[in-house]
Amino acid sequence: MPLKDTPDYQDADLVLRLYDMRREAVMRESRKALIAGWVPATQEECLAITSGDHPLNAAYRQCSTYWEMAYGLVKHGIVHGDYMLESNGEGLLIYSRVEPWLAALREKSGPFAFANAEWVATHTERGKVVAARFRARQQAVMAKAAGQG
Repeated sequence: MPLKDTPDYQDADLVLRLYDMRREAVMRESRKALIAGWVPATQEECLAITSGDHPLNAAYRQCSTYWEMAYGLVKHGIVHGDYMLESNGEGLLIYSRVEPWLAALREKSGPFAFANAEWVATHTERGKVVAARFRARQQAVMAKAAGQG
């Protein structure tokens, strides 16, 4: 399906609904825990969160599946991509944290892990900019952990 040329009322309605879902109590706590409490510096740290006994596993599953659902709306042409990314870049922050080890993550948890986030990060203009910004942050974390920064 082709990308939408311009956002319309339906885009605004869906983006506002996504915002409301982000405000739900469990989602809000999951987002807070994951964003503040998980910045993997190694492949082992990245993959560890996929284990059910990891303290942030539930938050990871809640957030990653939410953003995959949201970004799927863009990938399938339901919501205008750049409009969506004006206020919904957080999923690309999470994506940037797994991106260096995406192949290993997909091998462990499934071949489609973060497929929609990856698509948004590589096929929308705003997604490319936002992903690059978050990617630089992640690279700094990895360099610091490796003693290079």
